[in-house]
Amino acid sequence: MIFLSHNFKDKAIVEPIALRLREIYGQEKIFYDSWSIQPGDGIIDKMNDGLTQCKLFFFFVSNNSLLSEMVKLEWQNALMKVTNGQTRIIPIRLDNCLMPAILMQSLYIDLYQNGIEVSIRQIVDIANGKNTFTPQFNELSNLIAYKWWEGNALKIECHAQYYMEPISHFAFITFNSQDQIKFESKRNIFFNFGFNEGAVIVNTIGIRLNAIRIDFPENTVPGFPQSAEFIAKTNVPIDILQVKHETKINEWKDIPLFSHKP
Repeated sequence: MIFLSHNFKDKAIVEPIALRLREIYGQEKIFYDSWSIQPGDGIIDKMNDGLTQCKLFFFFVSNNSLLSEMVKLEWQNALMKVTNGQTRIIPIRLDNCLMPAILMQSLYIDLYQNGIEVSIRQIVDIANGKNTFTPQFNELSNLIAYKWWEGNALKIECHAQYYMEPISHFAFITFNSQDQIKFESKRNIFFNFGFNEGAVIVNTIGIRLNAIRIDFPENTVPGFPQSAEFIAKTNVPIDILQVKHETKINEWKDIPLFSHKP
């Protein structure tokens, strides 16, 4: 039995959750007062039956429920069952309320911060005995690039955010031809470079772009970015559309490029 403890002022949020749980587990497995207590039923008796049978007690914590004596009675009775190992109490925060100190030892579901769909998934995972972990950081981008203009020079810095990158090989993607754009690195006198015409195919528009490859001699370390600047040789405007990093020999990965100074 799943017991949904809440204040009636919060039904606009709680009832959609109750209905979703009913679809999954059936109405008889969910104690929700709107259908579990019918006219003519003894309220206290029904509440006591629900608390006696419940294995999972979901306490919808809000400013409303914390002021409710009935809800207080429910969750305090549930705490007694927790100490006897008969049930689990899972707080669900609905608003900016402060969690009661006695519940702070429990990791709660934060609907207020995460939204109703994430919270329902966590509730169902708990009811099914599954881990509630959901990956949030699927892919780490340690390298990040910034570009901005200083006078007639387009400056680009490639930063390592978290840890050292031992290979500092970058490709700067442009529509400009070799006779339209020149490039240099004022912080590094010694570096390898090359202009690779048509090296990148843009499938969405079916054209090829050029790649200016610069191999910096030093590692890219947090706080010590690799920098390059690009200047027009002609009256044709120049730009760097994308930056790639060589992760393995001849394998290149896009890194995020932002149009502002770090």
